[in-house]
Amino acid sequence: MVKAYLRYEPAACFGVIVSGESNIAFDKFGEHLIAPALDKICVWHTRMGECSKTLVRSYSKPSLAVVTCIASSPSESSSQIASGYAEGSIRIWDFEKGICDTTLNGHKRAVTALRYNKPGSLLASGGKDNDVILWDVVGETGLFRLRGHRDQVTDLVFLDSGRKLVTASKDKFLRVWDLDIQHCMQIISGHHTEIWSIDIDPEERYLVTGSADPELRFYTVKHDLADGQLIANKSEKDVNKEMATENKWEVLKLFGEIQRLSNDRVATVRFNTTGNLLACQVAGKMVEVFCVLNESESKRKAKRRISRKKKKKVAKEGRAEGGTNPVVTAADIFKLYQTLRAGKKISSISFFPSKATSQNPVSTLALSLNNNLLEFHDIGSSSSTTLNPKLHPIELQGHRADIRSVTLSSNNTRLMSTSHNAIKIWNPTTLSCLHTIKSGYGLCGLFLPGNNYAVIGTKGGTLEFIDVNNGKCVEVVEAHGGSVHSIALAPDRTGFLTGSADHDIKFWEFQIVQKAGEDSKHLTVSPTRSLKMNDDVLAIAVSLDGKFIVVALLDSTIKVFYMDSLKSTFSLYGHKLPVLCVDISSDVALLVSGSADKNVKIWDLGHGYCLKSLFAHADSVTGVKFVPNTHYFFTVGKDCLVKYWDADKFELLLTLEGHHAEVWCLAMSSRGDFIVTGSHDRSLRRWDRTEEPFFIEEEKEKRLEEMFESNINNAFENTYESKEEPPEEGAVALEGKKTQETLTATDVIIEALDMADAELKRVAEHQDDKSKGRVSEFRPNILMLGLSPSDYVLQAFSSVRTNDMEQALLALPFSDALKLLSYLENWASVPDKVELACKVATIIMQYHHHQLISTVSAKPLVTRLRDILHRNIKEFKDLIGYNLEAMRHSLQLISQRSGAFSLDVKTETGLWKMRSDNVKRIEARAETNQEKERKKKKQKSDGGHVWS
Repeated sequence: MVKAYLRYEPAACFGVIVSGESNIAFDKFGEHLIAPALDKICVWHTRMGECSKTLVRSYSKPSLAVVTCIASSPSESSSQIASGYAEGSIRIWDFEKGICDTTLNGHKRAVTALRYNKPGSLLASGGKDNDVILWDVVGETGLFRLRGHRDQVTDLVFLDSGRKLVTASKDKFLRVWDLDIQHCMQIISGHHTEIWSIDIDPEERYLVTGSADPELRFYTVKHDLADGQLIANKSEKDVNKEMATENKWEVLKLFGEIQRLSNDRVATVRFNTTGNLLACQVAGKMVEVFCVLNESESKRKAKRRISRKKKKKVAKEGRAEGGTNPVVTAADIFKLYQTLRAGKKISSISFFPSKATSQNPVSTLALSLNNNLLEFHDIGSSSSTTLNPKLHPIELQGHRADIRSVTLSSNNTRLMSTSHNAIKIWNPTTLSCLHTIKSGYGLCGLFLPGNNYAVIGTKGGTLEFIDVNNGKCVEVVEAHGGSVHSIALAPDRTGFLTGSADHDIKFWEFQIVQKAGEDSKHLTVSPTRSLKMNDDVLAIAVSLDGKFIVVALLDSTIKVFYMDSLKSTFSLYGHKLPVLCVDISSDVALLVSGSADKNVKIWDLGHGYCLKSLFAHADSVTGVKFVPNTHYFFTVGKDCLVKYWDADKFELLLTLEGHHAEVWCLAMSSRGDFIVTGSHDRSLRRWDRTEEPFFIEEEKEKRLEEMFESNINNAFENTYESKEEPPEEGAVALEGKKTQETLTATDVIIEALDMADAELKRVAEHQDDKSKGRVSEFRPNILMLGLSPSDYVLQAFSSVRTNDMEQALLALPFSDALKLLSYLENWASVPDKVELACKVATIIMQYHHHQLISTVSAKPLVTRLRDILHRNIKEFKDLIGYNLEAMRHSLQLISQRSGAFSLDVKTETGLWKMRSDNVKRIEARAETNQEKERKKKKQKSDGGHVWS
């Protein structure tokens, strides 16, 4: 009989506040901060400091599912966020509902940059594959792919109401793309190192770039003007003169440079929502915040700069030159306002979407640090240029460094994890952190009988006793002269054993003592026996019957001693590198050891010989644990994997993926219904046993299929794919990519076409028989669910995701594409399917054009389709245009009734009018102030009244 096992599956991941692989972002109202947490996204409430939602994708390939970038939609009517992942996919989330709206596949490597346009209808993405892809968020499909960069795309930004796109890359170039013609219109050089970040102010006046150069570069932006529209305060003659002298393709023009304080490369540059603050984050611990001065302030600063220069020249040469008009430079507009210094390296920054003004530039800046911490800082709340006191940080829900040990209480209600300077007590069911206690560098831990106290062994050789209920350290005992690597509870539950790097194993006994001057009693220990070893003790284990002590040493050997007499029973040899972990089965029949030589050895503890040696992990095996009352065991290793084994059959049962760094420790529940693992990525993961059975042979087949598919993909991408030449400047390519989903969609379409074709033949045969007098009842195919052949194909086609449609149609053979064209006549008559029919016809005509024009039978079909689609598309377009004009007319009526100023949607003349009026008011105010100062000076010089 084939043996069945119960499957373990990932149940929860906790302990990660923010990961450093991606940026952070506020939502549009500033109530929530969206932070990456390895393969999931945490939505933190900024005031309460709690995680209100967690956005998790499926665990199909969790090892590749690291979040690499995040973008929040600027539209006030949308709660969407976009997240890019390491394998090249993009997911659009509704973070208020906590669901994924769509998945976009286009990049072949990690997505490194995401940016929405202002209405939130378009999304631009850049990746490590050097490509830029423009996505239609509403239509959930890709529009086109832009190629031209020679290295990773690091950042991008929309210009001119989404009609242009500026991209930055590690190839040291900026590129300006015209999205209407889908080509590059300007290439900007001048940077000496890789460009890491760019941003533009909300009014689209200045674009700033940050690189490893010691300065920030600023560019002015030239906007395209609509017909009949002129720049404020400039005559038509001046505008024509400027247009004649300027290059029409020159959108960005170098404005100036500003020296930075830090020597580290720039990681992020960002304007706040009002455009009066600019933050420059470097790849270190510093953030430089610049204040953006308005036009009048910058002119006054330029005049003061020129006057100082004149005075110096007069003092040096003794003569003065005539007055000149001050030329405003970048240093006159961008003034260093504040410098923030964090305690650890900063991973990302994000401005709170505040409504600050230029007169009161107060804002909040969120920092994500590389030690799993989120901080909030006030900008502009004091005149000091040093770090302001930070606001409430989010720090309790995770460790600052990697997790070195995890321990479960005997009743499975408490979980203890240790790190370099803290102990955390968790509830493994609700995943909440109950207590955080400062400690030494904890390497191992143990819950004492009763679960009210716990003890940890530290790197400094001490034992620290923790009161679990009160969350405080009650006793510190100097136990060893070296690091305490392992702790094991004695079978009689009256004490425990410790193994250390000082070559000693010590036996400890519990005691209850009362200190002088204190009323309460507390727990402590006293040493009873010790056992000297020849090398560092790395792990110890005690059998449940209290008969054996198993000791793993640094010299790659395993020693087995009798518990009562401490006499040596066996010395087990076979590992080639130090043994890092050991465990004994519940029936004291088997011993499992894991080593740095990547092998796991199963030993017969009764006779002392090796039953089997298994190549378990691709790196060192760091932990092993038996499932209670079974011969199944789990192993963890530095290859980020958790594996489930059968020690009787010497077979691998399951491979559990999820961690993104070395897995250091493993804890097993007393019933074996779940395990908890701790990793170098600061995450704790719980894996639950389900009721789903599985068989070894099925799992072997699954692993072989996955290996076969991965080999096919790697061979297609790396070996057999023709090496492409560097792309032409601004070349346009397909926006999607071939995935398993697109191939499955192609199979679904082909299967539906074949079934519909067979049904049509049966209908034709029935009609032929009916005409010949052979009357028989026609029974339709029940698999078609009572639908006609055309409707059945349409239903199958509607199940294909919009983003996968183009790639699915590309994989169709020409014969099937011709069949599909014959159904488009019926689809085009349905008003809701006109757009779909037109898109399918366009794709098929584009990629099968030569075969279609050479096929005689296809010409009448294509001619009919052209007439039908043109007519129906024109009707559809007229309907949409009529509705849009009606909405504009309604908006104007509402604006007139409310007395509000309405902006023209097409030409934005209202916006230009508001800007010009604002400039005129500022200049008039400045002239009035200068006139008053002139009168005061004249009054003082006359020594009397103004009329004298």
